[in-house]
Amino acid sequence: MMNKNIRIVITGAAGLLGQNTILLLGEQGYHNLLAIDKHHENIEILRKLNPGLEILEADLSERGKWQDAFKGAEVLLQMHALITSLKLEDFEKNTVQATAYVLEAARKYNVSYIVHISSSVVISAADDFYTNTKKKQDKLVAGSGIKYCALRPSLMFGWLDKKHLGWLSRFLKKTPVFPIPGNGKYLRQPVYARDMASVVIRAMEMQPEGNFNIIGREDINYIDIIKRIKKVVGGGIVVCIPYRLFKFLLDLYAVFFPNPPFTSQQLVALTAGDYFQGDPWWEIFDVEPTPFDKAIQETFTHKIYSHIVLEP
Repeated sequence: MMNKNIRIVITGAAGLLGQNTILLLGEQGYHNLLAIDKHHENIEILRKLNPGLEILEADLSERGKWQDAFKGAEVLLQMHALITSLKLEDFEKNTVQATAYVLEAARKYNVSYIVHISSSVVISAADDFYTNTKKKQDKLVAGSGIKYCALRPSLMFGWLDKKHLGWLSRFLKKTPVFPIPGNGKYLRQPVYARDMASVVIRAMEMQPEGNFNIIGREDINYIDIIKRIKKVVGGGIVVCIPYRLFKFLLDLYAVFFPNPPFTSQQLVALTAGDYFQGDPWWEIFDVEPTPFDKAIQETFTHKIYSHIVLEP
């Protein structure tokens, strides 16, 4: 059994997976944690949910004193990455360059193990800024010389979700008509963030080596996901519109709003037709998967966490 007093550094700590993992680490008795992120508003949410947590607000894409905070750390939970932007340089800075500096610090202070959060996009047909920079990030970790495992989750959702299904649920509640691109029959394999957090912690404790595809056990079409969320949160009519019109509207939105919650690149990825063959992570890491409908209920009806939304 792992010593609950070990020093653990979590990068990207104020994001969806970071927030869920830190909550679960606390529940399991881990307390010697250092959470690093640069997003001030989300750090404040992290601070309120985890009183006493050691938090460092820092931009990982720039060398700085934050690197010395790795001294004494045994494990790195590497979760930082940029998901949405219209500019390639933003992805290169916040995913690739940031990882190079994090690994530099980890080597300097002899961190013995890394749980690296990759993504299923690295084995997908997608060709976009997020996918390509995640592949670069994976190569940096593989060449770091530090023992590691890479976890590759499919689409994640859960408490505090600022994008993905969380954003969709909020849009559903606000609009009388919810548009779906094409026929909406795009296969998704969503993973509940709390299940993913359990996998992260078990990986940290077991310290396997290699890559693991953490794919949701239920295959669900995009349009069915929307309808099942609608049953929980309510909302307007779900209407299918032509794919090209949908893409045009996304591009038009991006002209006026520089940080859109959903981009045309993500639309292309949604409709790419990927089907991921996952590893039996529930057996490998001894984590019981939460059924999708139960996870949706927990996500959108929890008396505390369903009312908290991370900033974009």
